[in-house]
Amino acid sequence: MQMRHAVLVASLLAAFGGPALAQAQAPACAPGGTPTTYPVTKKVEQQDMYHGTSIADPYRWLEDANSAETKEWVDAQNKVTQAYLGQIGERSAIKERLTKLWNYERYSVPYKESGRYFYSRNDGLQNQAVLYTMKSLSDEPRLLLDPNTLAADGTVALAGSAVSPDGKYLAYGTAASGSDWNEWKVRDIDTGKDLDDHLKWVKFSGASWTKDGKGFFYSRYDAPEESAKLAGINYFQKLYYHKIGTPQGEDTLVYDRPDEKEWGFGGEVSNDGKYLIITAYKGSAQKSRMFYKDLTKPGSKVVPLIDNFEAFYNFIDNDGPVFYFSTDKNATRSRLVAIDIRKPAEKRWKEIIPETAQTLVGVSLVNNQFIAEYLADARSVVKVMDRKGKLVRDIALPGIGSVSGFDGKRGDSETFYSFTGFTNPTTTYRLDMKTGASTVFRKPTVDFDPDAYETRQQFYTSRDGTKVPMFIVSKKGLKLDGSNPTYLYGYGGFNVSLTPGFSTANLAWMEMGGVYVVANLRGGGEYGQGWHTAGTKLHKQNVFDDFIGAAEWLVANKVTSPAKLAIGGGSNGGLLVGAAMTQRPELFAAAIPQVGVLDMLRFHKFTIGWAWISDYGSSDNADEFKALVKYSPLHNLKAGSCYPATMITTADHDDRVVPAHSFKFAAAAQAAQAGAAPILIRIDVKAGHGAGKPTTKLIEEVADRWGFLSRALRMNEPAKVAAK
Repeated sequence: MQMRHAVLVASLLAAFGGPALAQAQAPACAPGGTPTTYPVTKKVEQQDMYHGTSIADPYRWLEDANSAETKEWVDAQNKVTQAYLGQIGERSAIKERLTKLWNYERYSVPYKESGRYFYSRNDGLQNQAVLYTMKSLSDEPRLLLDPNTLAADGTVALAGSAVSPDGKYLAYGTAASGSDWNEWKVRDIDTGKDLDDHLKWVKFSGASWTKDGKGFFYSRYDAPEESAKLAGINYFQKLYYHKIGTPQGEDTLVYDRPDEKEWGFGGEVSNDGKYLIITAYKGSAQKSRMFYKDLTKPGSKVVPLIDNFEAFYNFIDNDGPVFYFSTDKNATRSRLVAIDIRKPAEKRWKEIIPETAQTLVGVSLVNNQFIAEYLADARSVVKVMDRKGKLVRDIALPGIGSVSGFDGKRGDSETFYSFTGFTNPTTTYRLDMKTGASTVFRKPTVDFDPDAYETRQQFYTSRDGTKVPMFIVSKKGLKLDGSNPTYLYGYGGFNVSLTPGFSTANLAWMEMGGVYVVANLRGGGEYGQGWHTAGTKLHKQNVFDDFIGAAEWLVANKVTSPAKLAIGGGSNGGLLVGAAMTQRPELFAAAIPQVGVLDMLRFHKFTIGWAWISDYGSSDNADEFKALVKYSPLHNLKAGSCYPATMITTADHDDRVVPAHSFKFAAAAQAAQAGAAPILIRIDVKAGHGAGKPTTKLIEEVADRWGFLSRALRMNEPAKVAAK
């Protein structure tokens, strides 16, 4: 089945070094500059008791995003931020260049259903990509769905789609203003018109059609109270079947667990149409239970197949009652196994592709062959295997980069994939499964010279001796004199791997003379579950040590210096930035925590935040509270400290990491700042956690980010710094 299926789990969803650098001067405290005047933020008397420890929360009132008082505060903060950014002369030139760079054609990986091909295309500056279909690769593509017509400002995005097996209908989900809440509709592919079907309160779900094309399975929550729509906690997801042409109220409840409020469900119909495979998740833990339902027998019950949360399983395909799963059961870097549901005991499992030194991240079955995608030191490697797991061929890739795609059915003789690298715009390929030949399907043209840039991978040593890789991307001929403005990016959580990928935003940064660095921290999935768990719960500090270790290596090796070093990251990466800047403020000149998890004592009290306990732990647990409070960015700001120039970013419709995290952190950081470096918060409107953000908003946000850093790192001034 589709490799994308495993991504659903994530949607439920970053070293203290040697003494030689301990005395580095703090750029934020350098003399000169006028302190920014911030809006007055009131404090309230709020004390919470955690296992005998009283913790103050003076900005608790900012958690109510709907109150008039909070809205006034947001408006006041945005005025300060926009006034500051408006004074940066370089910003307009940056935005102009970004707009020119962004204006190129971008394509998704095509897929095929019932003799039709489907793919999306953005002609350059469209706010949202447009979905097209065609009956052959030589046909003129026909527009099927244009999300740009759904909202004049481009803030309604396509959030998912699924074509019925007969090629007659398209089920599609939309998200408004970046919210995780989706609404699903059904479109007749031949006429291009929507049916009356309309499904609401869908979140963290796709759609999977029955073989007869009469309906599909999807997951949803009960309708929330209006006031709790964006911040209320999400429990009790349920799996439904929707029959085309009927109202949502008549949908059939297929599976739920009223005894397990934290369980979520994904339903997937096997390619032969005989089985519904149900994956149960508990939060964002990389573990799953597997159930199935025989769709050939009306009224059949849901049968447990793997009824524990000991490992992760991803359904690939089946030969009748023999199911193929990729799993990390007894294989931290994953393997492929076959399970006969008639005799499912583990001792009867058959290993098809064993675990290797590389991390298996995706498998599909096309042309009766397995396509296995691996990560080798965070770079993609792809192999084709026969049905017994024997190597048929390696797929040659253009260089250091990442692939995605390889979807299809076992009878297909072709599949499609994309390749991208830091300086390789995403190109899509058609792979002939019989010959192994790859040919270009779509290749974009971008206004830059890729030969002027270089990517190198560097391993460095973290605080505890662990070797950690990072990618360093820059113009060729980089001078190692400590003067290079450098943007260090990381994530380090939820088994998410940071692999090479093309970005016009990062290209603009490098054109400005900047160096772009990605660190592959523990907590990610680059080296399997062992690498992931080494950065979770009581071991979370390893992630921050890895990130700080990357910064110290860059300084020690004169790639940059503290006065020229900025850090950034989003969501869990926003937590990473917040922890790094509070633990080692003297090491960085600037910090940009984006939509970050910054209050580690209360994150689990909003929307889907409880699902992150698997990675973070919970303040409700005494031992985990002790670890959380030691690094929680909000709780480790110290009055009178000199923090780097900081621009916190969030959005009013972020119902993944609610904006209260950023609101409270900004208020506390502004109150604590003793230096002249600004502490700003940029609060976007009609936007969410990031998915589906329109192109116009993306360009504005990046222009603000690079404009802010151009001033914070003094990029228009001659460098007078060097590592010692």
